[in-house]
Amino acid sequence: MATEREQWTSRLGFVLAAAGSAIGLGNIWKFPYLVGQNGGGAFIIVYLICVLIIGLPVVIAEILIGRTAQRNPLGSFRVLSNGNPFWMGLGILGIIAGFCILSYYNVIAGWSLGYIFQSLAGGFRSIDNPAQASQLLSQLISSPVWTITYHFFFMALTVSIIYFGVTRGIEKSSKVLMPLLFLLLIALVIRGVTLTNSLPGVLYLLKPDFAAINSRTVLLALGQAFFSLSLGMGALLTYGSYMSKNDSIPKGALSIVTLDTLVALLAGFMIFPALFAFGMQPDQGPALIFNLLPVIFNHIPGGEFFRILFFILLSLAALTSTISLLEVITAFAVDELKIPRKRAALLFGSLVFLFGIPSALSFGILKNWHPFNLDFFSLMDFLSSNIFLPVGGIFIAIFVGWYWQKDEVIANLKLGAGTLPHWLILTWMILIRFVSPVLILLVFLSCLKII
Repeated sequence: MATEREQWTSRLGFVLAAAGSAIGLGNIWKFPYLVGQNGGGAFIIVYLICVLIIGLPVVIAEILIGRTAQRNPLGSFRVLSNGNPFWMGLGILGIIAGFCILSYYNVIAGWSLGYIFQSLAGGFRSIDNPAQASQLLSQLISSPVWTITYHFFFMALTVSIIYFGVTRGIEKSSKVLMPLLFLLLIALVIRGVTLTNSLPGVLYLLKPDFAAINSRTVLLALGQAFFSLSLGMGALLTYGSYMSKNDSIPKGALSIVTLDTLVALLAGFMIFPALFAFGMQPDQGPALIFNLLPVIFNHIPGGEFFRILFFILLSLAALTSTISLLEVITAFAVDELKIPRKRAALLFGSLVFLFGIPSALSFGILKNWHPFNLDFFSLMDFLSSNIFLPVGGIFIAIFVGWYWQKDEVIANLKLGAGTLPHWLILTWMILIRFVSPVLILLVFLSCLKII
């Protein structure tokens, strides 16, 4: 029964959990390197605009579906569409996306956990240049024992939180993990901006170079705005299903988007001042986190300590995301398959772990196994990021903007929100009907390299 469903005990609990779902490795790893490759502050301005016109409207829409139906993605679309098979299929797609993403995302999360212990053991002290750091990473991730061990431990950590439920597990952990994440991030930002010769790195982020902006840059900013907020895979929908009808969805959504964006910006101020202080280029791409930063920490006062803090930060950001991904699958098992939560968490956590093993081995013994011309890790990433999520995002916007009865949408949006100005509702409806689906479609076509 929907009335027996667990609910967040406070608005803060929901916001921290949902923000944790959105905040992940993409904020701390991908956003800074995109900024570095695309004109610094200019990219940030374009990104912020994209968050407002594509991110916030779809966040509101996804939470609205979940809170109204009080179900998992499949159950929500079944209830709100009166059993329409197409929309139920969209719900199933979200659950499949969550399963696939968690299977390979947990592998990278395991690397960040492994790097904490590598740092504690002094494994980076002899690393003098990025080439050595790259060699170490290749050596570690090609080891089946190393990758599968940390893949297992990270999944066990995730399962242990989901096991205890929404309030005792997810909400309680979020109230500890998220403030800790911000404290670590701020400590690392302070360390970065107080380094000698760090000012050029700060200015790089604050002084826009609009000459570096082109249509490709805008597409990248759109994509990052969409993917950074974990849209289209049912995580925010599932978290919204535990939300009280007395809480404001627009306020909650704005808080989530603000926290997510703040972490991304702080990550930039953590990384770029340090890069510039040591004369390194900002356009290093994905190698930034595992190849450059371990070297930089060897050359700054207190670097050993701050390196450990950094990889703890990275692991916390990953954990808040893996929790939400496993919750999507667990909520489906509890609602639809009637499996008790504890058993569902253990069962599906184990299944995801097993399914993730080929991804974990994709950098070692399975590196030459290329189904569909991609290694297994890259295949899962391609299907999830380039197909499942954009398709989910497009149809969530279409469902709320066009399929769901407009009066019902507005009535449910107003619940708990007090008096919403008419212009605000109208603006949101225009964005969710006409702007967001078109822009997500552009992201989709860009992912498939059609444009």
